[in-house]
Amino acid sequence: MKEVYKKSIDLHNNLKGKIEITNKMDVNSKEDLSLLYSPGVAQPCLEIEKNPELAYDMTIKGNTIAVITNGTAVLGLGNIGALASLPVMEGKAMLFKKFAGVNAFPICLDCDDTDDIIDTIRRIAPVFGGINLEDIKAPESFIIEEKLQDLGIPVFHDDQHGTAIVTLAALINAAKVVGKKVEDMKVVINGAGAAGIAIAKLLRCYNVESELCVSIKQLIVADSQGAIHRRRYDLNSAKTELLKYSNFQDVEGDIHEIIKGADVFIGVSKGDVLTKADIQNMAKDPIIFAMANPEPEIHPEEAFEGGAAIVGTGRSDYPNQINNVLAFPGIFKGALKARAKTISTEMKLAAAFAIAKSVEHPTKDQVIPSALDTSLADIVANAVEQAVYHERELEAEIEREEAKLKG
Repeated sequence: MKEVYKKSIDLHNNLKGKIEITNKMDVNSKEDLSLLYSPGVAQPCLEIEKNPELAYDMTIKGNTIAVITNGTAVLGLGNIGALASLPVMEGKAMLFKKFAGVNAFPICLDCDDTDDIIDTIRRIAPVFGGINLEDIKAPESFIIEEKLQDLGIPVFHDDQHGTAIVTLAALINAAKVVGKKVEDMKVVINGAGAAGIAIAKLLRCYNVESELCVSIKQLIVADSQGAIHRRRYDLNSAKTELLKYSNFQDVEGDIHEIIKGADVFIGVSKGDVLTKADIQNMAKDPIIFAMANPEPEIHPEEAFEGGAAIVGTGRSDYPNQINNVLAFPGIFKGALKARAKTISTEMKLAAAFAIAKSVEHPTKDQVIPSALDTSLADIVANAVEQAVYHERELEAEIEREEAKLKG
């Protein structure tokens, strides 16, 4: 890792920024200047004033995302601040362009006040076709995303939903490999931050009615104090809400206790929390997704020694890398094409199943596509776009039925 870090420092120093803005057309004459700027540019402005939807056709808005953070939960580094988070946000912008052809720009807000962040995003929103929230600590990330759902463009916290989507896709294929049904599994999630809660909601299809829903039978979520159950009095609002759809038996104990008999372990916490003995205590052919970075909750070698059937991590040097890049470029590309106003759970489920289906013959070493698969974004985008149109058809049908009743 020391060698990787040194090479990365050298690369960043040489590049002096990983992205740049370029013109789509050269300005070589007075005519060019008059069409692209004054006086010709006045007419597009007036057309957009009359019909704001034209901004999607006549400006960068139709294919541009804001990648927004305040640097309070960056990778495994924690609260390092807005400025120090910039290299990560630049990297995210690069991935949008590389995998989906979507423009993205990093915006790092030097602000910890939730209301101020919300107000700032509202003020800059006209430029963008979507907002990708990134590396904002919970529970503030939940609040910010929820409060901005009326913005008129998709607002998506990737640490939550991107992780959940890719995890579900991997689980769908892993279940096929071990010959189990997803809905019959007992799943333990270690980590009750943004990612853990989003994974839990998606696996339980909480508050969702969709033909794509595959709700697992039993789910227990743990934080640093152990299982989240109804006899604990130290839970914040987000963790309390978890109990509406998890741990119905009020199982207590630390991670070593609650993992006993589980079919699946999903880790979004910190490194080295499990041992080989923990894996041995799980159900037959257990599935381990140890996604803490840079050190997973248990290293694959030790997990396999304990009897794991399938192991996935967040790292690129092991098989089954569960990486958000499999989801967010295609999700936003599809949302932009359909001019979606939000990212619905139906769209998330469509993305997860599209990712899973892209692996035609899953194996223990490939339950998820490669993070470098450049074809996947279009597959996900098409699935998301179709989900938007399907939802609109259902809404139109409901409106027609309501009109009939009123008539």
